[in-house]
Amino acid sequence: MRWLRIIFFTMLALFGAYSAVMYFFADENKNFTVTREIDYPLEKVFPQFNNFQYFTRWNDYFSDSKKIHINYYRPYEGNGSAISFYNRDNDRQGEMFIRYENPFKVLKYQLFENENTNPTLINIKFKTISPQKTQIIWEVHTPKQPLLKRSVNFWTQDRYMENLDKSMASLKNILANKVEKDEQINRIKYDTILVEERKGGLLIGVSVSTSGKNDALFKNIVQNHNKVHNFVTTNLEKNEDEFGMPMLITHPGSFKDKEVSYFYGVPVSKRISISDNNFSFKTLNETKTYAIYFKGNYSDRISSIQKLLEKAQKDTLRNGDLEQIFIEPPTERQEVTLKISLPVYK
Repeated sequence: MRWLRIIFFTMLALFGAYSAVMYFFADENKNFTVTREIDYPLEKVFPQFNNFQYFTRWNDYFSDSKKIHINYYRPYEGNGSAISFYNRDNDRQGEMFIRYENPFKVLKYQLFENENTNPTLINIKFKTISPQKTQIIWEVHTPKQPLLKRSVNFWTQDRYMENLDKSMASLKNILANKVEKDEQINRIKYDTILVEERKGGLLIGVSVSTSGKNDALFKNIVQNHNKVHNFVTTNLEKNEDEFGMPMLITHPGSFKDKEVSYFYGVPVSKRISISDNNFSFKTLNETKTYAIYFKGNYSDRISSIQKLLEKAQKDTLRNGDLEQIFIEPPTERQEVTLKISLPVYK
């Protein structure tokens, strides 16, 4: 009996100490503000926040698991839009609403998690810093916790910060792909040689050898485009705006060959583990390029390639493999819009 009394009073003392710590040192709820800047214009950034179908693609709270199921409810964007979700990985479920919208200025969300009837309030403000830069301000107000559960507030802010940083990195990747394609289409000047600094990157795709005959070659390109696209969207579960425009890399003089070897892939943000040996990664280094835009039948691209080779020869520069970026995905109709780039160096 004596030991039982000792254990009882020890547990009672620990419970009292814990309660005292929670009462005097743990916050009942957390309120904090986080500010970030992103190098994209407000008109590109805001739609990623007021449309839940976009928002859940890059926000780490929803995108960190492949086992999350999300239902979207009308209206799909702006004030009144809503989602419900359930994550089988961690039994997390809940609902999220947009309760207020001042377009391109303010959004107010309510997030209900599990059985909690009190929501987390998330207010987001948007400010234009420059034509190409936007400031995003998060104001987070977590619900009040009962005395014995207040310990979660010791790491609540850290958890939100980690989620926010991962989310911002994903958002930048998505906007980079969207903005890059829009800008390339808008500034196209056909048949004019451009001198550019090409950024480095990473492609995932397939290495191929096929007939060099024009019809056979292009048909093979279309087949491998579909193969790569299906793998990235189905096996890797990436959305269209999570990877870049497809690129074909080959030897510059291959258009003369009876058999052509090439790599066809799409840009991705990072290297991941893949189990299909038919696919591989290819790294692109930062380099200077001569580039030209071409539109027409794929077999007619040869004159544009020759212009780039002649330019490099005239400037006494060596060149690397030829890169053909498909501004629009290749289809059976053969007419294409290409950006043809030739890396050059001394």
